[in-house]
Amino acid sequence: MKLEKVSREYVMPHSVLPASLYTAEQTRALDQTAINSGVPGFKLMQRAGHAAFDRLRHRWPEACSVTVLCGGGNNGGDGFVVAVLAQRLGMQVQLLCIGPEDFSSGLTGEALQAWNWLLEEQVPYQHYAGQPFVGELVIDALLGTGIAGTVRGDFQRAINQLNRTDTPVVALDIPSGLCSDTGAVMGVAVRADMTVTFIGVKRGLLTHQGPEYVGELLFDSLRVSDDVYESVEVAGFITGADDVSHLLPPREETAHKGSCGHVLVVGGDTGMGGAVIMAAQAAGRCGAGLVTVATRTAHLAPLLTRCPEAMAVGVRSGAELDRYIQRADVLVVGPGLGKHAWGEQLLMAALKSEKPLVLDADALNLLGQRGVFGQLKGGNWVVTPHPGEAARLLDCSVADVQADRFAAVVALQSAFGGVALLKGPGSLSFDGDAIHLNPTGNPGMASGGMGDVLSGVIGALIAQGLSSGDAARLGAWLHGAAADRNAEQKGTRGMQATDLLAQLRLLVNGL
Repeated sequence: MKLEKVSREYVMPHSVLPASLYTAEQTRALDQTAINSGVPGFKLMQRAGHAAFDRLRHRWPEACSVTVLCGGGNNGGDGFVVAVLAQRLGMQVQLLCIGPEDFSSGLTGEALQAWNWLLEEQVPYQHYAGQPFVGELVIDALLGTGIAGTVRGDFQRAINQLNRTDTPVVALDIPSGLCSDTGAVMGVAVRADMTVTFIGVKRGLLTHQGPEYVGELLFDSLRVSDDVYESVEVAGFITGADDVSHLLPPREETAHKGSCGHVLVVGGDTGMGGAVIMAAQAAGRCGAGLVTVATRTAHLAPLLTRCPEAMAVGVRSGAELDRYIQRADVLVVGPGLGKHAWGEQLLMAALKSEKPLVLDADALNLLGQRGVFGQLKGGNWVVTPHPGEAARLLDCSVADVQADRFAAVVALQSAFGGVALLKGPGSLSFDGDAIHLNPTGNPGMASGGMGDVLSGVIGALIAQGLSSGDAARLGAWLHGAAADRNAEQKGTRGMQATDLLAQLRLLVNGL
């Protein structure tokens, strides 16, 4: 019987994940602390195997056979436990091991204990030699979080073979070949349909290439106590749905438009008027009491036709912008701003204002070209670069940024002050204190105007009293969650930035 793979259109159930993120080293510290507290390491390994087996049985209850691919580390030990449980349930088990000919000679600690248990249970095994995978499910227990360097040899061969099959794949802890700290693929990595991660959520699962390889992400704490978690430092935090109600409580009965903040959107050079329209609409849908748009005079009529709630003004220079700046609580600068003298004048006027700023798109490109940031370090702003813009700001390559997105977002904030929001799968924000990761979003967002909408969302949140750091992380979550809802209804292909507006209004109201 052929089992159904998890659709790539599936939106991961992020609400089930805990808030804390960990590096591989921190996860090992959690594991060791739990052991030191009195939980035997082999008991934790058995719990991991049980957790994964329970999840795969729930997802594919009709499965009668399984192939388990195991390496020689603790990740392989988790796989041995799954193999034992599957055989005990009466499933046909194909266990394929990659390692020395005398496989057990390379095993130590809990992995060796699991191997001896497997032998006691008389689970048959073979050395991997490229043979077909015969199970209806394949369990990836090849390489864990300790991987260093490019995947090679039989591990590479097995992963490539696995990725060519149409059999559902369950990865234990992390897809083999994926760096748990950065989300980078180490040459080759398993494309899992489901990943069950243990004890701590590894930060690389949710950013860079991680979302492409993880599939459905599930978590199990292995019943580790709260005291253990409190003793180990975290690498960051996941923004979730609970943050909406926490940061956006119900409005007071006496609220009025003046108490809900005034956003000024600045941009829309010739031919790019749509960018400021989308930013203005997003700001309004996310609760800003007043929205003003300063743009080219030629754009006023279409702007008011599309967004009559906004106040629209035509400006020819930075000097003309000053009086509108004084009335605003926050400035969104960059959507369609252009890279010419008009846009640069408006940007300079905004920077001199000392008002909270959201800087996006051409505002970042202008600042990068002129080197202005060096004179303005420590400003009251949110910068929102995608990897290409971040590379220009940091004077490095896009590959350098993506190789370690966590280091890149820290470098952006360190260099330019304020709050840095590095966009892309698993967007990261850093306010100088804590890194926050946004788990929402999908490939449908790869279309023009999405960044303009995000800028408007963040501006509206700041206008309503959120700190720049909270506005950046919650804005990214709302933006991605709106896209996820739209994808659930209509799919990812063909999604437009304005499709998010109706969902944004629901989300900011907790609906």
